[in-house]
Amino acid sequence: MKMEDFNNLEPQNFGNWPIPVKALIIIVLCIAALFAGYWFDTQNQIVDLTKIQGEEKDLKKKFKNKQKQAATLPKLEEQMVQIESILKELLRKLPNKSQVDKLIRGISQTVLANGLKEDLFQPLYNQQKKEKDVYTMLPIKLMARGNYHAFGKFISGVAAMNRIVTQHNIAIKFSKTASKQSSKYALTLNMTARIYSYIEDKPDEQNAKK
Repeated sequence: MKMEDFNNLEPQNFGNWPIPVKALIIIVLCIAALFAGYWFDTQNQIVDLTKIQGEEKDLKKKFKNKQKQAATLPKLEEQMVQIESILKELLRKLPNKSQVDKLIRGISQTVLANGLKEDLFQPLYNQQKKEKDVYTMLPIKLMARGNYHAFGKFISGVAAMNRIVTQHNIAIKFSKTASKQSSKYALTLNMTARIYSYIEDKPDEQNAKK
């Protein structure tokens, strides 16, 4: 095929063109068609495919995570039952509102029963706080005189109560009147006891749960 073959071509007589020239033009047109198809269609499809493959990886990752969660679900349900059981047991150790006064008297009696001299026993009702809509906390300011042995018995006695009572800010120092007192009351104990009571459901809430 020579350059003269292209110079003498007549567009109106495509059928009479030399076979090598027609073959070359057909090849060029095919290449142009393939390029146009890639540019206008295949290229977008490749972008979409890459996007779909990325989404597929994310979905597989989410599926594996959910599969792990599903595998641990029975254990989580078992733990939830245990937690609810522990919570119920703890709530049984909290007095209701009507039992708080009895518990306050019990703490005061524990002071006297262990040979301490009570100088101050003050429930701080103005500082009573509601915690997490489950229980209330009432602090009691306490000051008593005695010795280390009596203090130890008193603190142990409070800790052994069948209701939850926590003890805070414990401070022991020599009594200002120690020289005038027997060694039985040589020390002064200052502390704050906290008692907890659960919040009872109102009648309307109880009926709603039934």
